[in-house]
Amino acid sequence: MGTGGWVFLGVVAAIVVWAIAIYNALVVLRNRFKNAFAQIDTQLKRRYDLIPNLVEIAKGYMKHERETLEAVIKARNTAQSAAQAAAANPGSPGAMQQLGAAEGALSGVLGRLFALAEAYPDLKANQNMLSLQEELTSTENKVAFARQAFNDSVMSYNTKRESFPDNIFAGMFGFSAAELLQATESAEERKAPAVKF
Repeated sequence: MGTGGWVFLGVVAAIVVWAIAIYNALVVLRNRFKNAFAQIDTQLKRRYDLIPNLVEIAKGYMKHERETLEAVIKARNTAQSAAQAAAANPGSPGAMQQLGAAEGALSGVLGRLFALAEAYPDLKANQNMLSLQEELTSTENKVAFARQAFNDSVMSYNTKRESFPDNIFAGMFGFSAAELLQATESAEERKAPAVKF
């Protein structure tokens, strides 16, 4: 084999090593955002587990607010389904948008529940209700931190897959864009639910 043949093989080997490095970096970043979503998923499951207990306690005091209590459970179930779909494919644009919308709707009905609860002094004084609200507030904060970590990971991944020449290999290897988990509720709903009891 002549000098030209060795140079050609050297160039091919360098390109292969370079492609492998790009592929591995994309895999690492994709796994990072999937892990970050797993942290969100853990906190959301905790939130979904707290809500039925909150509704059960409120049900005993808020007999005339059945519609609101049912709306909370319905929104919780919708959000839980959306979270399961998102957990199956973190970063999927459709799944992330559905989860963001479902979580926004859940936050809205929880806010209405807490606002209605203000009219029931015995409920406001219930120790179990207070404890659940504290846990829910703590969980909401953890979800917010986990969402930020997830979005940061998605941003790093998307930046890597969109940068030249990585974008060429990302397309060849099937690395599609990941979606950020955005809050879809209005500015008013984005405020943390008032949990003063």
